[in-house]
Amino acid sequence: MPKITGKYETIFIVNATLTEEAIKGLVEKFTSLIAANGEVESVDVWGKRRLAYPINYKTEGYYVLVSYKSKADFPQELERQFGITEGVLRYMTTVKCEKSASKADSANSDAAEETVEVAESTEA
Repeated sequence: MPKITGKYETIFIVNATLTEEAIKGLVEKFTSLIAANGEVESVDVWGKRRLAYPINYKTEGYYVLVSYKSKADFPQELERQFGITEGVLRYMTTVKCEKSASKADSANSDAAEETVEVAESTEA
């Protein structure tokens, strides 16, 4: 059976009240987990930002966006790990789909990418 891979993006928010070492440790933990189970395309650390609304009485979070390729069953395991990890406020994984261009549009541009939401979860 051939190896099935897909392109995914995962954004997660870490509790900003943690120490710098703890935040960097969580970011490193999840990026290394993704690298071990797939191919990391990019890691975009947005840093500390104000939340749109309070989450568990917290008003700031540390945002990280990771783009990667992996097998289809890995994002579910990744989100399970987010759910049981203390300090992760929110996370969301999306599938990156390539949208085929029509013949008229192909002269103007190549295939565009569209993001589709897979799952969103919160800390209990």
